[in-house]
Amino acid sequence: MALVLFVTSAASAQNGDDTGPDPASVRVRIGPLWMNPSISVPNVGIDTNVFNDPPDVTPKRDFTVTVMPKTELWLRLGRTWLSGIISEEMTWYQKHTTERSANSAYTVGWKAPLNRLVLSTGATWLRARARPGFEIDGRVQRKEPTYTASAEIRALAKTFFGVRGNWRKVTFDDAAVFDGRGLREELDRTERSAAVTVRHDLTPLTSVTFSAGRAEQRFAFSTSRDSTSDDFSVSLNFDPRALLKGSARFGYTDYRPESADLAGYKGATIEMDLAYTLLGSTRFTGGIRRQVESSYDASQPYYLLTGASGSIAQQIFGPVDIVGRISAQRLEYRTRLGAPVAMPDRTDHLRAQGGGVGFRLGQDLRLGFNIDKERRTSVLTHRQYHGLKYGTSLTYGL
Repeated sequence: MALVLFVTSAASAQNGDDTGPDPASVRVRIGPLWMNPSISVPNVGIDTNVFNDPPDVTPKRDFTVTVMPKTELWLRLGRTWLSGIISEEMTWYQKHTTERSANSAYTVGWKAPLNRLVLSTGATWLRARARPGFEIDGRVQRKEPTYTASAEIRALAKTFFGVRGNWRKVTFDDAAVFDGRGLREELDRTERSAAVTVRHDLTPLTSVTFSAGRAEQRFAFSTSRDSTSDDFSVSLNFDPRALLKGSARFGYTDYRPESADLAGYKGATIEMDLAYTLLGSTRFTGGIRRQVESSYDASQPYYLLTGASGSIAQQIFGPVDIVGRISAQRLEYRTRLGAPVAMPDRTDHLRAQGGGVGFRLGQDLRLGFNIDKERRTSVLTHRQYHGLKYGTSLTYGL
């Protein structure tokens, strides 16, 4: 199971200067320290294709358990808030011990509203042995430190002008190998970005932000992959207390590889994650992605990822609910000029669907029974696979 991390500080959860948590959602308070502990066991069951083996290979089947504890923290310091997230993901396989892993992610953030000036900074440390995205099927060790900073000044009653910067380093372990390629040599990189922003608060719970910036990717060993991007976007952000929750960003990217033998990408980018609850009993969630991603294959150094996912959770009666989910991803590869590849500019597809039934055992405790099916299709036989996972889940405090 891949570790999926959305990094944010509590400060980004709300618009305006009130950067602390929603008091109604905080479960533990010790003096000035506020905490939201939670734990989930998203899977206790069977994985019918542990290694995502292609159809011409007999898939490996195993019993697996995943446990994910998490704690959100907030500490008030004068007019500012210090926030943090501590999360772990521990995956255990009964027979295939090489696939056991313990992944860690730690986030700290600080936001200071100083009259008309708002300062924010944050850092995240990720150490994971997991599948890094939709392309690489091996569970490989990597580290990802990330640092962010921003400053905004209130120009009008509801309008802020700002700047922001981001730095991220991706480092794979020396033993991380997939499809005969060393991922350290192929994908170790440093990413830097900076942008100017204009944010306007439409309502106390909704804001719109316009952004223009530049991003750079610099690879440690495979410098022919280096690139520079100009990005322009408009985004809508909805407070967790709003009826519609989440964010939606629509942009235009001019992605320019440094190597002359590789074509760039000019076009739309999208990043959307929204949730809506109807009449307190039906919850809809949806996400859309369209962005450039680096590939492990030096002959096809990047692909355009376009994907969508959605789910519906419906309370049937009393403590019983049902959930249905579906997702589809398209990976459009870009080939170097003259590179010896089996299929230039190929496109792979991933589709997943699943569902389950859940029983509320208390206000914060849910027991679920789930089944999920996933399939990848490609013109390359060794890139195809299909698998099924089924079992139970248990969540507390989520």
